[in-house]
Amino acid sequence: MKSKILKISIVGRTNAGKSTLINKIVGEKISIQNKKINTTQETIIGVKNIKNIQLLFYDTPGSNFIKNSSNQVKILKKNLWHGIDESDLILYLIDSHTINMSFLYDQLGKIKEVKKKIFIIFNKIDLISKKKLLPIISEINNKYKIESFFTLSAKKNIGIEELLTELIQYAYSSKWIYSEDEITNKDDKFILSELLRETILTYLHKEIPYNINIVTSHYKILKHSEVKIKQKIYINEKRYKKIILGKNGTMIKKIRENCQKKIKKIFRKKIHLYLELISQ
Repeated sequence: MKSKILKISIVGRTNAGKSTLINKIVGEKISIQNKKINTTQETIIGVKNIKNIQLLFYDTPGSNFIKNSSNQVKILKKNLWHGIDESDLILYLIDSHTINMSFLYDQLGKIKEVKKKIFIIFNKIDLISKKKLLPIISEINNKYKIESFFTLSAKKNIGIEELLTELIQYAYSSKWIYSEDEITNKDDKFILSELLRETILTYLHKEIPYNINIVTSHYKILKHSEVKIKQKIYINEKRYKKIILGKNGTMIKKIRENCQKKIKKIFRKKIHLYLELISQ
């Protein structure tokens, strides 16, 4: 059988569920999930192989800023459009529970300029009646030529197999870009750093900026399938150090223990995690 490939960008508003969807498709956590705006800052590629077909999913930053020209969002915009430009097909993900038609039309108007096939995906379908979506789908279709509409729940793993079945129909003959055992373009150190960033934002999403810098400085496999990991948390302001540490070091302890559990679940090994706070 000839090998085939399809590149797909997952686009949508912050908290639409893009990272949850790509993690479910790949079967591992490669993109962090958090309610804080634009926790996904880099373009992360998830790899899903189905028989002779390789599907590449580009997880992109939330598209809330798509018409914003400020310096603060230049890198995010660059990563968003890189994912769109690289892809053959766009999945535009919508939170079914909070549909803003005016915002949606602004977004689609801009994205349609790239002249690529668009699937509109209504996520969190468990939170809304499908009957309520029918007039919305009809309205969107009358205004824009959309290739296909899907309803699913990424969190509850509903409708994902049906989406994949449809996507593979668009795959074309090409050599695979990634090997059979690769699930992402990022290495283990990047994923480890992202897991720690996700954990910090889970506990302190209102107090800490999303663009904290985390470096996995040490990763060593020990005897008996144990792993030693050292991570450095770089902070710009001294006040953040006090917040992350917490009273008598209770917060950093919670963060370390929670992150250690996440890493153990993914890597399936006993983890020894050490954290270091560094003021820049």
